[in-house]
Amino acid sequence: MKSLRFISAEAFVSNAEFARKSLGAVAHDLFPLLFKASYLLEQGEVIHDLVENWPLFDFNMGKLLGATLDYQEDLSRRTCSVCLENCLTGLRDYVLNQSSPYMKKLKVVDLTGIKDVEVQFCKCKKTMGRWARTQRLSKLCSELLVYLQQAQCNPGTFEISINVLIDLFVTERNYELVVQALLKKCSCPLKICCVAFRSDNLTLQKFFYIIKLTDPSSLRKLEIVHNVHLEMEHLEMLFNSIHFPLLMSLTLPARTFNVRRFTATDEQMLTNIGEKMGEMTQLTELSISFSVLTGRIQKLLSPLKTPLKMLDVSNCSLNHADMAFLANSFHANHLEALDLSGHDIPELYPSTFFKLLSHCSSVLRSLTLEDCNIQDTHVNMLILGLSPCQKLQDFKFIGNPLSSQALKHLFTFLCELPMLKNVEFPVPRDCYPIGITYPIDDAGLCRFDHQKYERVAEEINLILLQANREDVKASTPLFGSYDAAVQETNNELGAYLIKSFKETLEKFTTSFNKMS
Repeated sequence: MKSLRFISAEAFVSNAEFARKSLGAVAHDLFPLLFKASYLLEQGEVIHDLVENWPLFDFNMGKLLGATLDYQEDLSRRTCSVCLENCLTGLRDYVLNQSSPYMKKLKVVDLTGIKDVEVQFCKCKKTMGRWARTQRLSKLCSELLVYLQQAQCNPGTFEISINVLIDLFVTERNYELVVQALLKKCSCPLKICCVAFRSDNLTLQKFFYIIKLTDPSSLRKLEIVHNVHLEMEHLEMLFNSIHFPLLMSLTLPARTFNVRRFTATDEQMLTNIGEKMGEMTQLTELSISFSVLTGRIQKLLSPLKTPLKMLDVSNCSLNHADMAFLANSFHANHLEALDLSGHDIPELYPSTFFKLLSHCSSVLRSLTLEDCNIQDTHVNMLILGLSPCQKLQDFKFIGNPLSSQALKHLFTFLCELPMLKNVEFPVPRDCYPIGITYPIDDAGLCRFDHQKYERVAEEINLILLQANREDVKASTPLFGSYDAAVQETNNELGAYLIKSFKETLEKFTTSFNKMS
């Protein structure tokens, strides 16, 4: 519902020319209302002028676009390119504008509340994702500084100091631009303040250089993913040379750890890393997927002094001792998100897993059990385990060999979980050719009876409809859930993979020729 105030604000900003001319007569406390109305209507020019003349001490995108008394809809998931571009250029012109009728009070701009999602509702259908926001702000800061150094500006302009909080996303393609902006931070009126840092497709040398420029003491979230070849010795070096006192969330790339080739030195290294993580008293989210950590989870996690709320140990080759540690640790009662994908739970540690599930059931919001060899005979036990999880919102179990009947039985139960919003379920086993083996490789994933699958999907949706659970989204993303960051940079990452494959092939050919 829209309040009368919001409807009036929409009417005011819908005539861009009139609104821009009239801003000088608008009360300061109406600027947030007009900003949200302009964002909803994608009135880029009005957004620009509102930001250019912002009369308040802070500009928080998450709060401005979030649910308000005047308009409950949350617009922070709209990464509209037109709106965000005008926000950033308006911010630049706030610094340059010498004729603004308002005294410049702005001290903090917070861009971290913007959320990147798969489906966009803005009319332009053009988005400015996290990578693009990083690039645009970095370029804008550099250009602003060059302009100020060349033009004859009011001396007061250089006294302006605005902290711009942002979640940076750096790859090889925008690395130099971001480095230059961070190096010149002290001289620029717009000061980039990195709250979260995501790094992909970077050499270790470049990663170590730029992470020091981000002011790690203020970093809340660190994601090192995919094509950053960070191994255990590099991680120890990182933690020994840089302190992250406020870090709350840590994501490490695949193959950071591999206990199969551990030496006594490696064991000590792992102990040191665990102790360094223990010094991060704010750390509550940890993702270490696709590493080999068999029998070492306790050594890595026991030094932590703060209970984890999110843990992703998917495809980490955990054994019974690892699962027993997790089930009995103080983390178990606090886990809100848990990913144990890639482990044969029914075969290896069924009772220990259900013990862990019972301990976290009162707080668990997200559970991912992909490729866990959950079969029809395990469904009733799974239902018993999930029954206490009344706060569960997301349940993902792609890649498990379940029949159509078992899936329908499971969905009948899932309808009873009051907070459930999203379910990702596998293509039924009986839709694949007889004799299919699990886990199914990428080549075989799409070789199923699509018509039969559609009939089963319709029956599942009917179960939800009859239970008045139209609010639950049920889907089968064959190649994994949507990842906004990967989607935005997939062209660059694809080119990198092709280049790496070509270099490997050339090395192999050279070696083969030498042998011949």
